[in-house]
Amino acid sequence: MTAEKTVVTGKKLTKKYKDFTAVDSIDFEVLQGECFGFLGPNGAGKTSTMKMIYGFSPVTDGELTVLGMDVRLNLREIKGRLGVVPQEDNLDPDLNVLKNLLVYARYFDIPGNTALETARENLELFQLWDRRHSRIRELSGGMKRRLVIARALINRPDLLVLDEPTTGLDPQARHLVWQKLRHLRRQGTTMILTTHYMDEAAQLCDRLVVMDKGKILALGSPQELIDTYVKPEVLELHINEEIKEDILKKLPENLQIEDIGDTLYIYCNDANSVRQTIFLKGADRVLQRSATMEDVFLKLAGHTLNEGM
Repeated sequence: MTAEKTVVTGKKLTKKYKDFTAVDSIDFEVLQGECFGFLGPNGAGKTSTMKMIYGFSPVTDGELTVLGMDVRLNLREIKGRLGVVPQEDNLDPDLNVLKNLLVYARYFDIPGNTALETARENLELFQLWDRRHSRIRELSGGMKRRLVIARALINRPDLLVLDEPTTGLDPQARHLVWQKLRHLRRQGTTMILTTHYMDEAAQLCDRLVVMDKGKILALGSPQELIDTYVKPEVLELHINEEIKEDILKKLPENLQIEDIGDTLYIYCNDANSVRQTIFLKGADRVLQRSATMEDVFLKLAGHTLNEGM
């Protein structure tokens, strides 16, 4: 990652829809060669930010530069250098797999032989070359998603923008997409992605922002955010109110605790010693685990990612 070159910069970036503020004066930078993520629940402002970056939605206020150009002044040139994977699959059902890429290449004035060579390269990368003559309706959800990403790479973009790239996919299909995106990152492709999957952010992102209600709550690498906002180990207790009050009285005051519904989240350096300190009989379920981005979001926003959706 070459930290000296910035690919995308947002300064006090704002998006409003009439009286509703979807993106509220956010600042961020995306560096060349990194995978930069926007993590948050639906309605956090992630997709609205992405749509401004790839020119689908105009900026309401603030500054936004992409590839060194102002999106208000150089949108056509910017679009020619982007690869965009929208949240919804928008493949042409009347064309087969290969022709979806070749027809898309025409929008970038890519010569036929070059387009065919790049299409084959991309379809082979995403394990779809043997399905090149298949109709879109014959593909699984995971295949369609991989095809949308392969199509987005047809113009060899300087920046790949992915909006919720694995939403709706089963775990096996998600992991295959992650594998291919990690391959692109190792090749130096600059990527921006939105996700509400904590494991996806941890798997793919060099750095990310945590968003909620249009604002950025924190920025850093996944591990930096975990180290900053929560302790490395978590005790997750599913208990009723009577037992909860008794446990809370016995816990040391220096522990980080989040009380959400019927669940206590206890953040600590040594979960085993905490378990020995408190009496857990009567708990419906006790889970001891390492801290994740879900815990960071819970700490920052006061609710889980799913509760915000």
